[in-house]
Amino acid sequence: MTTPERFPDVMLLAAGLGLRMRPLTEKQPKPLIPIAGMALIDRVIANARAEGAKRFVVNSHHHAQQIEDHFADRADVRVLFEAQLLDTGGGVQNALPYIETDPILVMNTDAFWPGGVDRPLTRLIACHRASQAAATLLCVQPLRATGFARSHDFCLDPLGRITLDYGRPVIYAGVALIARSLFEEAPEAPFSLVKLFEKALAADRLAGAILDASWFHVGDPQAVAAAEEALG
Repeated sequence: MTTPERFPDVMLLAAGLGLRMRPLTEKQPKPLIPIAGMALIDRVIANARAEGAKRFVVNSHHHAQQIEDHFADRADVRVLFEAQLLDTGGGVQNALPYIETDPILVMNTDAFWPGGVDRPLTRLIACHRASQAAATLLCVQPLRATGFARSHDFCLDPLGRITLDYGRPVIYAGVALIARSLFEEAPEAPFSLVKLFEKALAADRLAGAILDASWFHVGDPQAVAAAEEALG
């Protein structure tokens, strides 16, 4: 169990095939694609480390050796190879023996915010503890999002609860603080984290915190160009 002083361990989701990112992912995994000279996954790690993260677990599959080599000299990063794709939820479930804290901070490796402009993870953790939610999602307002096609994912009410139709429209920013208990009755892998979020929502235990910064979702080559242009 984590203590109030300890920053949650971070699970980095890096095992996807990156099909929409082709041809850039034909010879490298999507998390290693550079954005303005810095790999996507390193930008995500920098976001977490800036607020106190010290331990990371990364799952890998597509061009897995490149991920392993990238972190070969990093004692704070543990890379796990997935022989078969387990989807986002199955990937976290598979990594549970290597994660010490409860809750777990799960981060996509294709979305980030510029460093030094906000401390959203501190806010996310505080929200999670105050609400006693099963899962708390980092959310971003649509006007601050780059590289995202849908209008929104759900709504965030004035009390910080995720709803389907009440509150301001927000986008899931690819970061979630998740209680280990949500995995106790999880479906058989592969399964998406969305299944766990839906379970928490049905129990009125899904909360959200707002990112007060620009947010970049980098899912295809066009999004790479858009992020680099915005970053200057």
